[in-house]
Amino acid sequence: MEFDFAAEQPKLLMLMYGLVAFVVVVGGLLLLLDVVPAWFARRREAQLVAASVSGATITRRPKQREGIFALFFLLPTLLLLLIGLVVPAIRTLLLSLMDGSSTNWVGLRNYGWMFSDDSIVRVLINTLVWVVLVPLVATAFGLIYAILVDKARFEAVAKSLIFLPMAISFVGASIIWKFVYAYRGEGDQIGLLNQIVVSVGGEPKQWLLESPLNTLLLIVIMVWIQAGFAMVVLSAAIKAIPGDIVEAARLDGVSPWQMFWQITMPSIRPALIVVVVTLTIATLKVFDIVRTSTNGNYDTSVIASEMYNQAFRYGQNGQGSALAVFLFILVIPVVIYQIRNLRQQREG
Repeated sequence: MEFDFAAEQPKLLMLMYGLVAFVVVVGGLLLLLDVVPAWFARRREAQLVAASVSGATITRRPKQREGIFALFFLLPTLLLLLIGLVVPAIRTLLLSLMDGSSTNWVGLRNYGWMFSDDSIVRVLINTLVWVVLVPLVATAFGLIYAILVDKARFEAVAKSLIFLPMAISFVGASIIWKFVYAYRGEGDQIGLLNQIVVSVGGEPKQWLLESPLNTLLLIVIMVWIQAGFAMVVLSAAIKAIPGDIVEAARLDGVSPWQMFWQITMPSIRPALIVVVVTLTIATLKVFDIVRTSTNGNYDTSVIASEMYNQAFRYGQNGQGSALAVFLFILVIPVVIYQIRNLRQQREG
């Protein structure tokens, strides 16, 4: 098969334009972040050397000038935030107030639709179940893992194996677990879960088709991935507990249960909050697992997957944008709480 350059010329031109744009953007950023600051640094160094040789007084830059200089360094980041975050957020907010074709203003009708349509109410309930179960269960398993493997003989190996799912993408993990949940009629089962059920005398099931069980099975995937993250953070927090506190508690004759609740838990509370908040934000945005496993069918859809379906599959830009704005509103209180918590820790 021969390659026809004439037929592929438009694609080649688009590729060339993309490469040129990439070079210009990357080159411009390198110029701003490397060449220009280095030039100012060399200029300032020459001024300091000349002043020290001549014995002149070294003058400091005015604070206003230092602020302008700092703004110059922040300009690329601010520009990227403006283009990649602020502008799309404003555009999404405006689209959420318009109809599906983004031509007519409908006000808050799309937001009313979210709470009046039974299928979308189910989506909101599924999201609530995810947000409640995933952070709590993943954190609980991470804490159990951290306590069990702490100072164990093969601690490094155990932690590596537990943390290993974090190295797998959500899509990859979902495909792995789809094989676990796989169903093949009444014959030999290739799915691990159905094979276990058959081996104990049960009947195989199509697990991902039965609601609400399928939502819980998808939550298992997220917990399997995130438990390793929780374990690493909490294990580090446990190891940071001062040894003299532990020794004093042992001398007082506290039981292991009392040690856990009176010493370990209060000491690792900041780490627990970080883990729960991080997992909550990640769970609110979950999309890959649902999209790969069930595509949101069989009452498994969550806000992120339904937002994608409404905007890109059904052509309802207004409803998809309303879901995106609602998701953003849900994330804001969690982020504010985390910021306030970190500020209190820093001040304390």
